[in-house]
Amino acid sequence: MTNRQLFQQHIAQTSPAPVGIEIVSASGSYLFDVDGKKYIDLIGGISVCNIGHSHPAVVEAVSNQATKYMHVMVYGELVQSPQVKYAELLAKHLPSNLDCVYFTNSGTEATEGALKLARRATGRTDIISCNNSYHGNTLGALSVMGDEYWRSAFRPLMPGIWHYNYNSQALIDAINDQTACVIMETIQGEAGVIEPHIDWLQKLRAKCSATGTLLIFDEIQCGFGRTGKLWGFEHFGVIPDIVLLGKALGGGMPMGAFISSHVLMQELTHNPVLGHITTFGGHPVCCAAGMAAMNVLLDEEIVANVPAKEALFISLLQHPAIKSIRSKGLLMAIELESAEKVSETLKKCLSNGLFSDWFLFAPQCIRIAPPLNISDDDIRTACKAILYCL
Repeated sequence: MTNRQLFQQHIAQTSPAPVGIEIVSASGSYLFDVDGKKYIDLIGGISVCNIGHSHPAVVEAVSNQATKYMHVMVYGELVQSPQVKYAELLAKHLPSNLDCVYFTNSGTEATEGALKLARRATGRTDIISCNNSYHGNTLGALSVMGDEYWRSAFRPLMPGIWHYNYNSQALIDAINDQTACVIMETIQGEAGVIEPHIDWLQKLRAKCSATGTLLIFDEIQCGFGRTGKLWGFEHFGVIPDIVLLGKALGGGMPMGAFISSHVLMQELTHNPVLGHITTFGGHPVCCAAGMAAMNVLLDEEIVANVPAKEALFISLLQHPAIKSIRSKGLLMAIELESAEKVSETLKKCLSNGLFSDWFLFAPQCIRIAPPLNISDDDIRTACKAILYCL
C-alpha cells in the first residue's frame, strides 16, 4: 500500500477530503512533496513556523537537548533547565503581572488550564466568550468556541457560558460579580482577522477590573510577532490577567502555555493539591526548541519587518475578484465572493506551487499567514500566482 492509502486507512480523518499532499521535507518558507514539487508555504503550519521551517538554531537546540534528557517526570516536580530558562525569557518580554508560566502540550490545553484557574481563583462559574471565537477543540475550549455549527454535535457542554458579539456593548454590560472571566482572542483569527475597537477593549478591561473578573487574552495565533508586535495586545494598550500562548511558542514543536501572575498561579497548588497537572507539558525538547525560535525572532529583528511585508502583500494583491483584505501584520484574510470561489482558488494555488487555507468562520476568505521571515521575492512570486489563479 502507498503512504497515501495507509494515511486514509490508519490516520483518523478530520474532513471528508483532506489536502493529502505527501510532504517529505520543509525548509524556510518552502514545502517539498514526495515528487519533488516545491510549494511556497503561505500558512506556516497555521501560524506555527514564524521563523520558517527547520531553522538551524531550532534544529541544533532540539538535537542538543535530546542528547541530555527528554522526558524525566511530570511537569512541575523537577527543576528542568529548558523550562526554567524559557519561562524566564517569556516573563522578561511580557508585562510584569504575567510572570508565571504553566506550560502545556497545546493551545487548547492552555485554554482549559486558564478556565480552571479563573474559576478556582474567583470562586465563580460564569464565563463570557465571543461569537466567532476559536480557542481549541477539547470540551471546555469547545464550550467557549463561538459557533454553534461546531458545538452542536457535542452537547451538553460546560454550563454557564455566555456568548456575545465581539466589539459589542452587550458583552461589556453582561460582565458582573458572578463572571469568573472573559476569554477572547486579541485579534479574532478564524473569524477572518477581526480587530477589537481600542475604546471598546479599554472599557472591557475597566469593567473586568471593577467586577473582579479575570480578562483572558488568547494570543495563540497572533502572538510571537504575527501582528507586527511581539504580542497582539501591545497594539491596544490593554493588559490581560491571563494570556494564552501556543502555535509558534514551540518553534515547530507541540507546546502551549497559560501565563498569569505568580500570586494567581498559586491557586492551583492547593485545595486541591495538583489543581492542574500534565505529563508532557513543558517537554524539555519542546522548551529548548521554543526558546531557540524566540531568540531568533528577537535577535534577527524579524518582527520589525512584518509591517513592510504586510504592505507588500496588500499592494500586490489587487484584483476585481478580491472584495476586501483584512490584515494585522502577516495574519491576513483575502475575501472573495464565496466559499466555493475560495475552494476553487486554493486548489489552483496548490497546482501552482502555493499552499494556503481558509478560515473556520470565514470560509469566503483565503488565509495568508506565512513565516514572518518570508522573503520579498517569495511574496511577489506568491501574489503573482494568486492573481493568476483568480
